[in-house]
Amino acid sequence: MKRSGLRIGFLMDPLEEVVVGHDTTFLLMLAAQARGHEVHCFEQHHLFFHRDRTWAHMRRVEVQRVVGRHMRVVDEGALPLTELDVVLLRKDPPVDAAFLHATQLVELHGGERGPLLVNAPAGLRDANEKLFALRLSHLMPPTLVSADLARLRAFVREEAPEAVLKPVDGYGGRGVFVLRAEDRNLTSLLETATVGGTRPVVVQAYLSAAREGDKRILLLDGEPMGAILRVPAEDEARANMAAGGRPERTTLTERERAICAALKPELTTRGLAFVGIDVIGGHLTEVNVTSPTGAEEVEALAGTPVGEPVMAWIEAQVAQRPSG
Repeated sequence: MKRSGLRIGFLMDPLEEVVVGHDTTFLLMLAAQARGHEVHCFEQHHLFFHRDRTWAHMRRVEVQRVVGRHMRVVDEGALPLTELDVVLLRKDPPVDAAFLHATQLVELHGGERGPLLVNAPAGLRDANEKLFALRLSHLMPPTLVSADLARLRAFVREEAPEAVLKPVDGYGGRGVFVLRAEDRNLTSLLETATVGGTRPVVVQAYLSAAREGDKRILLLDGEPMGAILRVPAEDEARANMAAGGRPERTTLTERERAICAALKPELTTRGLAFVGIDVIGGHLTEVNVTSPTGAEEVEALAGTPVGEPVMAWIEAQVAQRPSG
């Protein structure tokens, strides 16, 4: 019997652990199912290479927006990835060796046409979420990336008396500190963060507008879809929702639209189709490509659909691919 929809796989974290009403991957699964597509899921460690191609032990599932009963396994077993029409690579950070190996494995399909991969593995490998924005450093606050303690201290004391320190491979606000030039702990914090001056960190001038919120903008094929403002708690410097940030409705400014336009060529040429960027006070701070979040909040607060247009875009991309 011929399938009417696509067979879509999600390379993700455990489906059992998603937060219904917040998780963007789950929203995309719901959208795929609503449009008549088969939904399959698997994790990084379920990938394996055998007989000239990559396979995964995957589950075909049905999903529903019901907390505690959000999934049902229809079938499971090992399938080559060539049996899928699409794979959405939605594994949460950290971007470690296992993540990089997964992006390499999904590209191996024995000479046959593989599935459409979103986002493109090469783009994921190329676009570190803290460093990729430096390609457009003129749109960012003053930023230094270094492991050199003397250089980092000088930057804080001379260029950014109040600064934000971020691990290069950090995510969800983890390991983020606000530095102050007059703080007697400055050197100690830098030593700890850089592991004694051996590991680079990102130090960025603190923007006072951060108290008003950190804007998450979702882009599809380089075009803005919608945005939310993540407002930090009174006793917290970080606006990440994982760190207690409160999402609020917002709109895009002309400056923010110009940032999106400037980023579009960098994203589209690398196959980074579904992306979330962070903007504070009109300054680009990060480009999130591995598993950008915020779609549930954009749909709920702004009334702007995200899941449906992403799936429509995927369907159009599959339809345009040459047969064979």
